[in-house]
Amino acid sequence: MGRLQDKTAVITGASSGIGFATARRFVDEGAKVYITGRRERELEAARSALGADATAITGDAADLGDLDRLAATIREAGTGLDAIVINAGFVNLVTTSEATPDHFDRTFATNTRGAFFAVQKLVPLLRDGGSIVLIATSGHTKGLPAYATYLASKAALRSFARSWAAEFAPRGIRVNVVSPGPVATALLDSNAPSPDLVDAVREQFRASIPLGRLGDPEDIAAAILFLASDDGRFATGADFVIDGGQTQV
Repeated sequence: MGRLQDKTAVITGASSGIGFATARRFVDEGAKVYITGRRERELEAARSALGADATAITGDAADLGDLDRLAATIREAGTGLDAIVINAGFVNLVTTSEATPDHFDRTFATNTRGAFFAVQKLVPLLRDGGSIVLIATSGHTKGLPAYATYLASKAALRSFARSWAAEFAPRGIRVNVVSPGPVATALLDSNAPSPDLVDAVREQFRASIPLGRLGDPEDIAAAILFLASDDGRFATGADFVIDGGQTQV
């Protein structure tokens, strides 16, 4: 029997990358999953690849109306939830002098405000003893040029997890953060200033990792599965840094 047999989870930002890898692991372990994403075609392709145990709900993680619709869809289905994975994110690197109010607002709208209100709207559907996993970044433990808005928006998730771990503890709900390092995804490639520099940027990140490779989405999905399942039943309020030692050594 799978570690999530007969469980139900929602995973935001699951069209590709870490979100899709997590959805696939959850389905393989017996769960039914709701997956979300902004791009309908990519999201439907992900749902098709996951099979009958996946339901796709198109929406923008920063749009409170879309979050209301997500919660309403799950409520009307009557399935309830056992796990919430907040994975949707946005990154656009600019220096402080170049940052515009629109850049700042978009970054925090998706990564921080969207995460907060997704949990607010979904936690009433989460069964007692359930799990919330927030996907941040190992970079929030450091300071990096041109990353100020992105890292601050993700660092907020670390604070949310501490407060929510205390707030939801009476219901037995665990709240944790997974902070990935550089993972071979389109999000990582968006760090490159132009498409022809993607390989160079990947190599730059790879050289900074003691284990000598970029992470795979499956590396992060394994940690999320641990926290969503009974294997992680005594973990709450913690930040699990999965970065090949990049920020630790």
